[in-house]
Amino acid sequence: MKAVTYLAAFAFSASALVSHAFAEPLKGWSDDLEKALEQAKTEHKAVLVEFTGSDWCPPCKMMRAAVFSKSEFVDAASKHYILVEIDMPKGDQAVAKKNEPTVGKYKIDGFPTVILLDESGKEFSRFYASKFPKTEDFLKHLDAELDKKDLD
Repeated sequence: MKAVTYLAAFAFSASALVSHAFAEPLKGWSDDLEKALEQAKTEHKAVLVEFTGSDWCPPCKMMRAAVFSKSEFVDAASKHYILVEIDMPKGDQAVAKKNEPTVGKYKIDGFPTVILLDESGKEFSRFYASKFPKTEDFLKHLDAELDKKDLD
């Protein structure tokens, strides 16, 4: 019986650690939208906000591994965008609760959703990230969206 108790405690501890690890922002990404908007004004950049369910959403996990965690993506996208990840993990209720108002404000109805904001915080594009599962395609789409915004 003790072995079962220890095993259960270990499994619970390990899952908590893994969930917390997924809730950490990626290198080159922020988890604070307000600070990112301030930075965008200072640097005259747009803001890319990715809404994710890092520990439960299969397309979110795929995009994190295939695109968002890649230095090639972060380096290229950071030239024109401040990168923000808003996570709604099931394994970290404190993070989910902190991010819930932002998800509500932007009326996010699915994951992974990306919204693009200009430096004043006005939304100029919205799409599901998984529509562009390769770094090159995602970057091309970001450039096209930025070009469309500049034409307006």
